[in-house]
Amino acid sequence: MTQKELTYLEDAVKHEENIALIIEESIELLEDEEIISFMQEQQDDHESLHKKLMKLLEEKANE
Repeated sequence: MTQKELTYLEDAVKHEENIALIIEESIELLEDEEIISFMQEQQDDHESLHKKLMKLLEEKANE
């Protein structure tokens, strides 16, 4: 993996973490249960992607 690819991957990890946090904070302001449910699904998706990207980074670091 090139340094440029590694930098991109690190940025993607940070972005996914930030998106999940923003969604979490937004959920606290919502009242509509249908929207809350949708937002929680989105948060779960972004947290899952964050974990996958972190795992990839860890694998590359251990090579």
